[in-house]
Amino acid sequence: MAAPQLILSVPGTPAAATAARHEVMDAIRGWGASFDAEALDTVELVVSELITNAVRHAATGPSSVTVRLHDAVLLIEVCDSSPVLPQPGLPGAGAESGRGLFLVSALADWYGVEPTPCGKRSWAEITVIDAAAALVLPARLSLQRS
Repeated sequence: MAAPQLILSVPGTPAAATAARHEVMDAIRGWGASFDAEALDTVELVVSELITNAVRHAATGPSSVTVRLHDAVLLIEVCDSSPVLPQPGLPGAGAESGRGLFLVSALADWYGVEPTPCGKRSWAEITVIDAAAALVLPARLSLQRS
């Protein structure tokens, strides 16, 4: 069976970024995977930050979003037309923006930004463990001896 995935184009407007976030989250919920509420909240924030950054900073044209679930890992990719790679860091206390990649780095298991021939690709991976797997894991560990 193929891994569930969603690919969509996002026009460069704030309203389109919001609509794309909703579409991504609706698709993920529809895949029937056992995401707990905390995992869904994390995914929604990471998706929102990556899409918002692409829409805000892309030079021209639409961005694309790909979300793919493979085993217990959700991959979120956002490609845009800007060749400028973001420099993550903490802005000043009074700054109204600039915390997006800091949040992504804190919430995702892995993340990165890479140049592409037509701009850049920002991505994040989030490991999702359903409640049943979380309950089974400690039992397996307790049987191991060192």
